[in-house]
Order: sequence, then C-alpha cells, then structure tokens
Amino acid sequence: MSIDVTDATFPTDVVERSKQVPVVVDLWAEWCGPCKTLGPILEQVIDETGGKVVLVKVDVDTNRQTADAFQVQSIPAVYAMKDGKVVNGFVGAQSEAKVREFVASLLPTEEEATVASLLAAGDEASLRQVLDAEPGHEQAVLALAELLVAKGEGEPKAEALALLGRIPESADTRRVAALARLGVDTRDDVTDELDGLLDRVKDDDDARQRYVDLLEVMGADDPRTVGYRKQLTARLF
Repeated sequence: MSIDVTDATFPTDVVERSKQVPVVVDLWAEWCGPCKTLGPILEQVIDETGGKVVLVKVDVDTNRQTADAFQVQSIPAVYAMKDGKVVNGFVGAQSEAKVREFVASLLPTEEEATVASLLAAGDEASLRQVLDAEPGHEQAVLALAELLVAKGEGEPKAEALALLGRIPESADTRRVAALARLGVDTRDDVTDELDGLLDRVKDDDDARQRYVDLLEVMGADDPRTVGYRKQLTARLF
C-alpha cells in the first residue's frame, strides 16, 4: 500500500517519517506509461517488507515544489530516504529483480534491528546496551539522560550531563541538560525567580546559567520565553 503525498505533507509524511523507517518516494504522473508499470511492482515488493519500508507517491504535475527539490527531469523517478536524507535512487522503469535489490538495500541489518528493538524497549538496561555498542548514539543518549534526570540529584544527574557531552548540541540536549542542572522539581510559574535573577545575570555566572536553564525548560512555545530572552540580551549587552 502506498501513501499519496503532497508538497504540504512532504515534510511530515516523508522527511520526518524517514527518521523512523526508510521511505521510498515514487515521483510519477498520470500520463506516464512506465510509471504505471513500475508502480505496482514497487507496491508489491515494499508491501512484502511488512512495514520495514514505506512507499509514498508524489504526482509531479500537482506537486512542483517536491519535483523541483528532487530536480526531476524524467519520470518515473524513485528515491529512498533515511534520516531525512536521500540515500539511493533510480530513474526509469526497472525489472522486479532490480526493484527487489533496491528495496533490500534499505532493510535494516541484524545489528540495526537489535538496536531498534532496544530503543523501543526504552528501559535503562536496554539503552545502556545500545551505548555500549555505539557510545554516540544520539537517540539512546537523550533517552538515557532523561531517565537519569528523573532519578534526581547526585551521580545520576552528573552522568546525564556527561552523556549529553557525547553528542552535538541541539534543542533537545539543551532542554535535558537544563533539567539536569535545575533538578526535577521545576515549578510551572517561574516568573518571580526569573525577575529576581535578571539583576544578577551580567556578573553572576551561576545566576545566568539558572536563568537560561529556566528558559530552556519553559520552551520556545511558552509566550513568556521570547520576552525574557530579550531582557537577558539587554542586560548582557
């Protein structure tokens, strides 16, 4: 079974989904004869993976933005995406044998399947097992750090911060690190504390760090965050 994707749904149905499972993008058009020959083959072979690979179809006539992004010059054009990136592809109708070879190259190895199973389990022992094999696995690092932060102060908190140092900084790492430094007992209404810290942020490193951490925990969606960030900038500069 395939999913019809549009320019509007491409970021969610393809880019984001490809971070969980390989996605094959079939760029086609109603008038294209070879597309109609290739389409059923793609669908049959990918259906046989039992959900380990997902097929999406993009009509290039009505979704020019996506077609242009792939620089489509001829159809059918088929591309495979993993982790938000194109990893393989071909242009033109192919035999079933070639399609099977293409799809097989996207299936997880035994090791990848084991890691996926451990990540899905999500408990501390499973996550540590992933990191024993791949110390810099970003998803496992973040998940384990969050579990350790939930344990509270002391060694778990220190270990969480050390783990986060293994992977590139991101909004997620900043949020979890902030939780580790603040502790799990963070209040919903931190307005009074933020107001009190403002006069100290310029000359007090600890006050500045706590102020920034509180904003990270509040998150960008909190309507107060932008205003407090502007006030921080004004005090520092």
